[in-house]
Amino acid sequence: MRFSNFLWLLLLMPMSVWAQSKGQIDFNKDWKFYKGTVANGEQKTLNDDKWATVRIPHDWAIDGPFSDEYNARSGGLPFHGEGWYRKHFTLTNTQKDKQVAIEFEGVMNNSEVWINEHYLGKRPFGYIGFEYDLTPYLNKDGENVIAVKVAPEDLSSRWYPGAGMYRKVWLNVNNPIHIAHWGTFVKATNVSSRVATVEMEVEVENHLKVDEVVSLVQSVISPEGKVIETLETKTVAEAGKTIHAFKSFNLLKPQLWSQENPNLYHLKTEIKNQKGEVTDTYVSRFGIRDIKFTAKEGFFLNGKLTKFYGVCLHHDLGPLGAAVNRRATERQLQIMKSMGVNAIRTSHNPPSTELLELCDEMGLVVLDEAFDEWKIAKIENGYHKVFDEWHERDLRDMIRRDRNHPSIIMWSIGNEILEQGQKDGWKVAQRLAEICHEEDPSRPSTAGFNNYYGSIKNKLADQIDIVGFNYKPAKYKEVVEAHPDWIIYGSETESVTSSRGVYHDTFLEKYTKFSDNQVTSYDIVGPVWAYPPDMEFKFQAENPSIMGEFMWTGFDYFGEPTPYGGRDNSTNGYWNDDWPSKSSYFGAVDLCGFPKDRYYLYQSQWTDTPMVHLLPHWNWKGFEGKEIPVFAYTNAEEVELFLNGKSLGKKVKGVDKAMIPVKFRFYEGPNNFESPYRLRWDVPYAAGELKAVAYTDGKVVSEEIIATSGRAKAIELSADRKVISCNDGEDLVFVTAKAVDQNGNFCATFNGELQLDVKGTGTFEASGNGDAASLITANSKKLKFFNGLALIIARANEGQEGMITISAKGKKLKAASIQVETKKTKEPESFL
Repeated sequence: MRFSNFLWLLLLMPMSVWAQSKGQIDFNKDWKFYKGTVANGEQKTLNDDKWATVRIPHDWAIDGPFSDEYNARSGGLPFHGEGWYRKHFTLTNTQKDKQVAIEFEGVMNNSEVWINEHYLGKRPFGYIGFEYDLTPYLNKDGENVIAVKVAPEDLSSRWYPGAGMYRKVWLNVNNPIHIAHWGTFVKATNVSSRVATVEMEVEVENHLKVDEVVSLVQSVISPEGKVIETLETKTVAEAGKTIHAFKSFNLLKPQLWSQENPNLYHLKTEIKNQKGEVTDTYVSRFGIRDIKFTAKEGFFLNGKLTKFYGVCLHHDLGPLGAAVNRRATERQLQIMKSMGVNAIRTSHNPPSTELLELCDEMGLVVLDEAFDEWKIAKIENGYHKVFDEWHERDLRDMIRRDRNHPSIIMWSIGNEILEQGQKDGWKVAQRLAEICHEEDPSRPSTAGFNNYYGSIKNKLADQIDIVGFNYKPAKYKEVVEAHPDWIIYGSETESVTSSRGVYHDTFLEKYTKFSDNQVTSYDIVGPVWAYPPDMEFKFQAENPSIMGEFMWTGFDYFGEPTPYGGRDNSTNGYWNDDWPSKSSYFGAVDLCGFPKDRYYLYQSQWTDTPMVHLLPHWNWKGFEGKEIPVFAYTNAEEVELFLNGKSLGKKVKGVDKAMIPVKFRFYEGPNNFESPYRLRWDVPYAAGELKAVAYTDGKVVSEEIIATSGRAKAIELSADRKVISCNDGEDLVFVTAKAVDQNGNFCATFNGELQLDVKGTGTFEASGNGDAASLITANSKKLKFFNGLALIIARANEGQEGMITISAKGKKLKAASIQVETKKTKEPESFL
């Protein structure tokens, strides 16, 4: 299916707390957990008193230990094996005659579920949610036991997937006639600032043995919380069936969802019986926007041409592992937005609902991706083992779960799938694209192709609506000329590697590996397919019809420690040759959320707020008089560099170009690229102060100073927020520990130890330092600074108002402490 110029119009309504059903109950507390094999773990009489009590979401593997016994490609963590979760519960009197289901937002992976020893089913894919009906098997007058067996396999993931019940769980208690799981879908046509024609579809299940006449009452609620439209429809709910009800209306002067103003409505759907009594209520959040893709110009949001300043994100949350946390996800997205990001690619599987909800709220567009593997294996125990049986169910479920999020603009059917090299690989692509269109004809299908020739020759690219190419900027012109009707973007770009704050004394040498298991932060080193961001900027500028890019990656993640340890797509491969490297170097931001230099290079291209950034650090004892390459990244017109107060001259961005080494596949240009995106000075080293002053129109708009530091003498602590919520025990505070000298200068090369403590109305949650080669686990209160920085994460105790005191001390360092208030906060408005 090919659309050279098509309009995708949609009104979307995602659930703001997953599914806002009146019958939805938080089912995440007081689970019992045991890591290991359990004979008959589903039996009600099994004594689980000595099992650990855990709260879901839960990732059993993040506490380690890191070991070369495990695969560094998957983070060197014990994510595989067998684990069991059990929960005991009784029904209340009001629940006994209800329809009761359990909903898992994601279990990693190969889950099997029992209720009262009755087997409910299995779900191999860990990235998608599912629901089981418990009603026929419940004990209405006594205890019930739900048991979940999880059995992730070794060599089942190319990165760290996490392990266990890592996403939330709900008990859905409804009347026999109720709105189905993921049972609402709204789309709009003729969207403008004047009017939008809204078409609503609702699925209603009747679990009774008789037909019932019911009324569907749908109330549209404005972003300000006012009911602006109410529609009522009578219909017959047939016994034992699911019915589909359709309704449409014209919404005048809709407040459009945009990146600048992500306006969100709510749709409240009620089921009423013949007596007029409300028997079910379901609230869906939505936004109205117009999206359009054209081959010649690109992507338009509400008529505004919009380039993708995108990043690929894996689902782990650094020191927190894969266990979903809304605040941690929000912080990641806030850091990305501050870099200038406006688009997220969920690499390479369905994301958490929290991420999608936050993207809705923050105005980020999303490429929602289904699979990293089809029938052909990349790894021994990957998705290919279950593809034939499960691909259709998993893809349909992803779309049905996510289709109401205004942030989502494309469905991706796969990433770098090996069928690109097969003559009949197009058949699979065609079928997956058909499923996308069947479930949601309002959005285009896409895929990320790394086999440039194979994806075209074997016609996989012809099966999808939007063509994504991974790491092929030098081929953009060729493919645009050969296929002028294709709509194209960079689905995965750059892949340059770096370690925060590391600058080897080889400076601009593009080496393969280095003895300390780190990679220079000059943003020039990468694998054979990779290239500095400058090259993507160059080829995107030369080919303006390319819609933008999704760089690899926004954040570092556990696993895939390229360039250390192995080769990508190596079936059965262990990546432990360069242990202890166990997490990626690809991020513009490290595992803890601390920006690397590359963050500022993107910021200089993707943002307008004046900024300037200098690198490297200025601690080069023993290099006195030797030239140090100094780079400035800025979005201003020119920069003047000063060393100890003496001007080293001004340079004009785009005119005074900076030489960087470049060599990668499919690129035939010079190996020394004169980049217009950086400014460079070669400065004879002298201790002191290096200062950059940025000018636009001759006026100072931004400055940055880096100074030679003395010995580390003290710790400084800063929190990302002064007040956090204690409503539900889920909120987190992220505290940065910074090493400084006696004058308060940042000690950019300090790697000494520190010890942490958390007291008061919160608890220690995790720690980290962003070092890809550190074996200190996230649950440790003893760790090291990595190039002067470390991170402490604390969790608010549920219901406890007061103060959390976070403290840090180290040998020969002045200790520090900081207080963060925990406070009961106003809950978001509910329309239930």
